[in-house]
Amino acid sequence: AGTGGTVGLFLKDQHVARAGWSVVAGPPLTQMILSPKQIDLAPSDAQPLSAADAAEMLALATKVKPGPFGPRTQELGQFFGVRINGKLVAMAGERMKLPGYTEVSAVCTHADHLGKGYAGSCMRLVIDGILKRGETPFLHVMSENTRAIELYTRLGFNARWQGFVAVLRRD
Repeated sequence: AGTGGTVGLFLKDQHVARAGWSVVAGPPLTQMILSPKQIDLAPSDAQPLSAADAAEMLALATKVKPGPFGPRTQELGQFFGVRINGKLVAMAGERMKLPGYTEVSAVCTHADHLGKGYAGSCMRLVIDGILKRGETPFLHVMSENTRAIELYTRLGFNARWQGFVAVLRRD
């Protein structure tokens, strides 16, 4: 990363400061994996999102802060969202891909619409697509985000690894 560039690292232990780098974030992180490899597809209000929705997706992610999300993140995989009165209020999608695995990412719901099942609806569609490709869904969640962990557990995810994420910026 050049000057001002950022990188994210998954670490077993908390990041140790090094000259030339500033820590942007370094919270405890839990990695979860879907087991068993199935999902109950309940009726959903979620719809596929596309490049045409990128600005609205970025605005929601900037407000809710589900994790790293940039102007082109939606290009990393399929995203689904729920709209209320034409406004995007919840979404989930795909990000990191490893052989046989795809990360469920950017799971978020606007604060005015929490508790209505929108994030779960979006996630079920993302997970279904991943499973249909014969891959295993996994995700990362800040360890203190108990509300999200409860949702992920209800959907069939189990904790696989606990560590830290270090988001660093080159000075």
